[in-house]
Amino acid sequence: MVTTADKTQYDDEWTMWFDGASNIVGKGIGVVLISLGDLCFPFAAKLGFDCTNNMVEYEACTMGLLMALEYQVKRLRVFGDSALVIYQLRGEWEARDAKLIPYHDHVKEIVTAFDAVMFLQVPREENQMADALATLSAMVQINEGQEMTIHPWYFDIKRYLEKGEYPKGALENSKRTLRRLASGFLLSGAMLYKRNTDMTLLRCVDSQEPEQIMGEIHEGIFGTHVNGHALGRKILRAGYY
Repeated sequence: MVTTADKTQYDDEWTMWFDGASNIVGKGIGVVLISLGDLCFPFAAKLGFDCTNNMVEYEACTMGLLMALEYQVKRLRVFGDSALVIYQLRGEWEARDAKLIPYHDHVKEIVTAFDAVMFLQVPREENQMADALATLSAMVQINEGQEMTIHPWYFDIKRYLEKGEYPKGALENSKRTLRRLASGFLLSGAMLYKRNTDMTLLRCVDSQEPEQIMGEIHEGIFGTHVNGHALGRKILRAGYY
């Protein structure tokens, strides 16, 4: 079921932000899932095939919806800055591009697995985290047959702040984008922090740490035992991003 105008907030509703990025180096997609307790789950991927900007946006939305299903989400509020994708999925614009129709139909099929999904269009400046993930993943260069080294999502930002270095082969536009993204972070020793909107600092964690952090907080290292909703709030108060 897709809702378009229902502003009701449900207790079991998650939030998803998605974005796609295209440049000369490649195409990247980024998604941020936010749980009931405001715990963030970032995802990013580099696309290994040629596609249009709108196809990249659909790829990002598709990945986000599938990840939400992995977390057994039933109600989801989806934010994206692509007016075309959002309004097509809301049924207000018709999908006429032959390249986009399969994407549109696939997303609508995925949506049927949820109890409710609301698609909302937002300005690009309000979609910064998903934009950052998509942009960074698009900048990664992978040669055919090259063995991939897995780095945390913030690797390029931290390396730039620490050493002033750019990804190998990065073009001037990509370097400028990385400098813009890095301005929202602070490096203190070996720790990288994200400046929150209220100017508090949240420590950036890689894909291996969230489970450990949740376990430590739940077991009482940072306080008493808590339920799932309170656990998410405790993690944010503990200063993790």
